[in-house]
Amino acid sequence: MAGALATLAIPYFIMLHSHESIEAAQSFCPFKMATGFPCPGCGITKSFVFLYSGDLFKSFSFHLFGPFAFLACIGALIVLPLELVTGREFFQSYLFSKRVAYTLALALGTYHLIRVIHFAYAHSIDEILKQSIWQ
Repeated sequence: MAGALATLAIPYFIMLHSHESIEAAQSFCPFKMATGFPCPGCGITKSFVFLYSGDLFKSFSFHLFGPFAFLACIGALIVLPLELVTGREFFQSYLFSKRVAYTLALALGTYHLIRVIHFAYAHSIDEILKQSIWQ
């Protein structure tokens, strides 16, 4: 529950303090700093920031799964206290399902592959290196 709360709170505070420059700001992703390429999670924080601002199109443009991750965090914040109060497990069969895990992993992997290919075609080697620590 603390993870879901932190996942929702951090982008909110970023939005409050630096919304003007968030689009062009360098990410703090260690993978991107090392390689110049985005990792599968790159853009989710910015996606949340634009979701909080009410710009759903930009939210989806920074990460396709950002709004869905947002809904999952909200769902966790609602369901987990209900499970504690009632003593019932509502989504246990889905959370520990191999089929769901494989489907989500395949969807994220496919999306990431498409993003990396698009990123490589849209940027020169010099531009990619500027986004890394090897500039």
